Amino acid sequence: MAFASLDAYVHGSSIIHRWRPALKLVSLLLLMFAFATVHQLVLLPAMVGVTALLYGFSGLPLSFLRHRLSYPGLFILAVVVLLPLTAGDTVLWQWGWITLRKEGIEAMVLVVCRFVSILTIGFILLGTTPFLTIIQTMRSLGLPVILADMTLLAYRYLYEIADTLSTMQQAMRLRGFGSSKQRWFRFNLRIVQQLATLTGSLLIRSYEQSERVYKAMRLRGYGYGAHPAVMGSPQQSRDAQGWGLTGIVVAVAAGFVITEIGLSVL
Repeated sequence: MAFASLDAYVHGSSIIHRWRPALKLVSLLLLMFAFATVHQLVLLPAMVGVTALLYGFSGLPLSFLRHRLSYPGLFILAVVVLLPLTAGDTVLWQWGWITLRKEGIEAMVLVVCRFVSILTIGFILLGTTPFLTIIQTMRSLGLPVILADMTLLAYRYLYEIADTLSTMQQAMRLRGFGSSKQRWFRFNLRIVQQLATLTGSLLIRSYEQSERVYKAMRLRGYGYGAHPAVMGSPQQSRDAQGWGLTGIVVAVAAGFVITEIGLSVL
């Protein structure tokens, strides 16, 4: 199982790639928070449209988004799939004990649209900006040093953990794991025990590796002196395009919040 890199398309030339990192980070985070405040169904088409427009401007391929939405999509699907059957009082269709309710369907559509839109905006940010540049930008905006270091190390060693998991899974397959033809609904205690052992072994290896990395960093002086100054992010052209895009995105975010408040009052 390969861990998909977020930095595969960061060296593009789209308008989103050329956007100054600090302006991009603040603007897209504001837009994500604005999307999180949306509760009115009439705002969903506009929200999805803005998200699609930004993704088109980013120049990222659809495969980039599809691969990264697959696992979160399965999670959110498992969370909202029961909403149309359980939430609300207005029955739209019924067959035996299965009942579709209007309020549940509306809640499901709202949750899915917000989830996909917010996640897509996040992937636009991560897919068009090197992760190190994002950390440096956050440092320049006031993120504490220890949090920046923890975030950078966590991102770095996600790949190591993924490689370790892939190696362990391959070793289990070579030893016959999963080769027996079991019915999908039959509870197999042995398989559960093997998966639990795999998870526990992965956690122990990750902890041991974190201990080794921490000791190596301490031996090299980490934490004993002043932290190095934040390196400047790559210079961006100080043209009106970046500021104009920032103004548009911030205005759109403010528009969503103001419209949501107005519709809620009405």
